[in-house]
Amino acid sequence: MSHLVLVRNRSDPLPTAPIQINSLVAEFAVLDWQESLEFYTKCLEFKISFQRPDEGFVFLEFEGAQVMFYQANLERNLVTDQAPLERPLGRGVNLQIQTKSIEPLVQKLERTGVDLSFEPEERWYRVGEFEIGVLQFAVADPDGYLLRFSEAIGSRAASR
Repeated sequence: MSHLVLVRNRSDPLPTAPIQINSLVAEFAVLDWQESLEFYTKCLEFKISFQRPDEGFVFLEFEGAQVMFYQANLERNLVTDQAPLERPLGRGVNLQIQTKSIEPLVQKLERTGVDLSFEPEERWYRVGEFEIGVLQFAVADPDGYLLRFSEAIGSRAASR
């Protein structure tokens, strides 16, 4: 097996990328990248940062959150052969996405007839001696990846 080795002079500056990519970005294998793209951009208001249609790949952003997805079994496949790739994908994982307000998203999803995985709720989570409050809801994308949108509503001393 051969490995590609990239060599650069450490004193040379790195080229400037046209986009700031977060330290952690989820990348989903999807069964129909066009369907996923429409769902994320039309229903959830994600914006396209860049895409490679010939690879069925797209990089999206929403209020600082970033996600990538690619058409499974097209250009390459990062999914192992340990289990068949069938919906719902991403079982056991949900992504929390911070937003300024959940209400516009909930209204848009209701107008487009998309079912929520759980309805908007207020929750308080213990963080040390404090609790952080959020309004949140979850929705599954067309492949079953669970997206939990969360709006911060404040903090308070933890109840005993």
